[in-house]
Amino acid sequence: MRVLVTGGAGFIGSALVWELNNRGCENIVIADFLGRTEKWRNLRTLRFADYVEADELLPRLRSGALGQFDLVLHMGACSSTTETDLAYLIRNNYEYTKTLAEWALASGSRFVYASSAATYGDGRAGWSDREEQLTRFQPLNPYGYSKHLFDLYAWRKGWLKQIIGLKYFNVFGPNEEHKGEMRSMVSKGYAQIVATGKLRLFRSYHPAYRDGEQKRDFLYVKDAVAMTLHLAAHPDAHGLYNIGSGQAHTWLELANALFAAMNRPPQIEFVDMPETIRAQYQYCTQADISKLRDTGYARPVTPLAEAVADYVNNYLAKGATLSSIASEPAS
Repeated sequence: MRVLVTGGAGFIGSALVWELNNRGCENIVIADFLGRTEKWRNLRTLRFADYVEADELLPRLRSGALGQFDLVLHMGACSSTTETDLAYLIRNNYEYTKTLAEWALASGSRFVYASSAATYGDGRAGWSDREEQLTRFQPLNPYGYSKHLFDLYAWRKGWLKQIIGLKYFNVFGPNEEHKGEMRSMVSKGYAQIVATGKLRLFRSYHPAYRDGEQKRDFLYVKDAVAMTLHLAAHPDAHGLYNIGSGQAHTWLELANALFAAMNRPPQIEFVDMPETIRAQYQYCTQADISKLRDTGYARPVTPLAEAVADYVNNYLAKGATLSSIASEPAS
């Protein structure tokens, strides 16, 4: 099998390459923007056939220089939920995805792309990944809107009958360190605790949620990868799928799991949420993964405390990335 992974030096992209390597696949072309980032570190232990800068990918695909692919895993995107340049997001997340999807469909490649739980907005319209619900959602930030725009486009074009869009929820785990402020609270919190002994969490500005009791559907990256590759390989899978745990955990639960993994007593400080993100804040996310389960995905989701402990002890504490040498089970 020949695979193209865009965003392959990034968080989920590099984790997908790691697992493909573990399954014996090395005929992989990675496309990404390395620039001045630290993403290159994620590539050091991975095995792949070629690397292409993302701005060169489409011309080389059109010219035939890269040949054909059985599978395209399109993870490349600007994933910053605080990005305010909508024109940039439209070019990078919407237009690029349209062009790549069109090429994949014309060339007969299986096309799987990253959407986002940010498309759901505040959750009042629910968390259903059924396509008929798409027009109900109102994203809260430009990033979510750029992802939602392509979901809608693919649906209206009829592409969702052939391709797969994955609505990733709060994925965390090794290979995310290059994301800076956009990395998970496990990663940021670990650094805070090492430096100060304390973890800072945002106060709640919603009357239904006390401080620290805002909820997220946290998912370990190893589970996200297993779900993604299951759907990519399933011949009857198409359309949108939620990629989450199916459970909502509070930030306090996550914090306590982090302190336990570090063998430290919990010390939590609540701080003001920046005004610039208060209107965009999701107070609860919880994936409905019944559609994923209906495809035969039966693997249990790694419990939150177990996932945090694996991440802390085997990666953060060692300064390690995912290695292609040996696969570790998600649960």
